[in-house]
Amino acid sequence: MSVPAPKPRIALFVTCLVDLHRPSIGFAAISLLEAAGCLVEVPRAQTCCGQPAYNAGDRATARELGLGLLTAFAAYDYVVAPSGSCAGMLSKHLPHLFDDDPNLRAKADSLAAKTYELTAFLTDVLHFTPTPPPLATTATYHDSCAGLRELGIKSQPRTLLATVPGLHLTEMSDPEICCGFGGTFCVKYPDISTRMASDKCADIEATGTSLLLAGDLGCLLNMAGRLSRLGSNIEVRHIAEVLAGTEAPAIGKPASL
Repeated sequence: MSVPAPKPRIALFVTCLVDLHRPSIGFAAISLLEAAGCLVEVPRAQTCCGQPAYNAGDRATARELGLGLLTAFAAYDYVVAPSGSCAGMLSKHLPHLFDDDPNLRAKADSLAAKTYELTAFLTDVLHFTPTPPPLATTATYHDSCAGLRELGIKSQPRTLLATVPGLHLTEMSDPEICCGFGGTFCVKYPDISTRMASDKCADIEATGTSLLLAGDLGCLLNMAGRLSRLGSNIEVRHIAEVLAGTEAPAIGKPASL
């Protein structure tokens, strides 16, 4: 009798924004990973990935946070995040914080090699075909800068969305253009960020769709806020919520009383 292969042990890297603003994305990610045959855990010791400090030039704080992550995620087969920017930080930038220590650099390289963004992990590693509930609507998809340019995530979310019965995806004229969030960029350069967000929202509106999707909550919060201020009725959701059939108000919309 053949022994079934053990389930891959996954550490879900929840991310700060999901934890604080949209936990439903984390639960949706767990649902998808479990449906794909994974054993999913959420290490309580995880912290911020260190990206805000890293982008601000505070390498000491970023390194301190990174040290904690090296320990928190050491025992897992893979680390998966519903965010291209956080996955990009761990897989592309974190190792360089330990260039002065060969032992820690080796541990950081090991973490980087097993870290994936959610949609890329589902498609490229697990070759998983989800069975989402029907969603009869039109949608457009925003490619986040970190996911697209650092991790090469482009076709993966669209492949997954093609499995949603009734969903019709209409592309923006420039789906790869930045939404203006950029982490600390929107704080340092608010006027430029607002103009970029407004241009992005105009491109979204021009599709004539009723739903905006993306894989990074930072981008989604930024675009949802600007769409709301511009009086738009377009709903905003994370791709994991659609694939998992999560029942939750659209991002930026209050729950009904």
